[in-house]
Amino acid sequence: MATLLRKRATQFPVVQVSGPRQAGKTTLCRACFAGHAYVSLESPDVLRQAREDPRGFLRAISRGAILDEVQNAPALLSYLQAEVDQDPRPGRFILTGSQHLALTAAVTQSLAGRVAVLELLPFSYQELRSSRPDDDVWTVVWRGGYPALLDRPVEPYEWLSSYVATYVERDARQILNVTDLTAFQTFVQLAASRTAQMLDHSRLGADVGITHNTAKKWFSVLEASYLCFRLPPFFRNIGKRLAKTPKGHFFDSGLVCYLLGIRSPEQLRLHPLRGPIFESWVISEIVKAYANQGERPTFTYFRDKHGLEVDAVIELGLSTCSVEIKSSETVPEEAFVALDQLSKLFASRSEPVGAHLTALVHAGAARWDRRETAVLPWSAAGEFAWPGLKTD
Repeated sequence: MATLLRKRATQFPVVQVSGPRQAGKTTLCRACFAGHAYVSLESPDVLRQAREDPRGFLRAISRGAILDEVQNAPALLSYLQAEVDQDPRPGRFILTGSQHLALTAAVTQSLAGRVAVLELLPFSYQELRSSRPDDDVWTVVWRGGYPALLDRPVEPYEWLSSYVATYVERDARQILNVTDLTAFQTFVQLAASRTAQMLDHSRLGADVGITHNTAKKWFSVLEASYLCFRLPPFFRNIGKRLAKTPKGHFFDSGLVCYLLGIRSPEQLRLHPLRGPIFESWVISEIVKAYANQGERPTFTYFRDKHGLEVDAVIELGLSTCSVEIKSSETVPEEAFVALDQLSKLFASRSEPVGAHLTALVHAGAARWDRRETAVLPWSAAGEFAWPGLKTD
């Protein structure tokens, strides 16, 4: 993302890099903008100054600065708007933040038209494959992509335990003032056990002992912290009754494995939830591939009343790409049934459409083309490029 980040800084006075805590936002921004002052709004004294004297605070860093964890001082953004309107030089202020919903609302309200927004998620395998070519699929999925797990001599279980206690629970207090942390911990673990499944807040709440509305609010904490995301159902007029419930996915498969007590790649390989965990990992890899290019296609999944389901549908402009995901190394012919049926439905539409591509990602190493479907190994899960797929 470094190339894209520098480019946006030549086009906009403010660039925002958001994403989960410990994903590398500060490291990236300080590397790309070494000449900027660095100001952390996690420090109590700095935060107090920003809140009590925002004009003086901004005057002191008017030459350019990286403002880290800016969601802690949302009122500062209104004063920042006046500052960049007076001096709109590009790239003056680089913002980082790790609370998705609150930060996005504050930025769009105060800095609309003045800010470029990028999302930095944990490492994708495409970013790591050259330095870790010997890792097998289940090691990659089990470990996840947080940078600390790749450059420090620490066990994933130990680091992720601290991560959940330090950040997730703190965000739960800050965002929604969650007081029953024991129930919240149970909720997070149950949400992890249902990654890649349709979201049922009523059932999830009942299993934890909380109401439907509380479960809905608590899931929003996980979204706001960039731990989870909703994959909405595909809906177009194609003559089928389609599912209306979104799926819930975790961004990082390593965090899911920690929450489920999976202590090794070998245990994951045999785990009954291997399929959903692998599905979430692949979809996250695709999301990262586009985010790292600054692209924002529409991501959905397809499911009709008969149970015909395709794991992901990517739309950009008039073109679409349907993706099926299998956690086995062998791909039987029946694995293509849903993709073939969905292709026929798209072909039958009367409205103008662009290309409709299909792909199947599996846990093996083989790569081939089956008629119009690109069959890709797990290691190529992030090789999606628009308008086609890299299959060479």
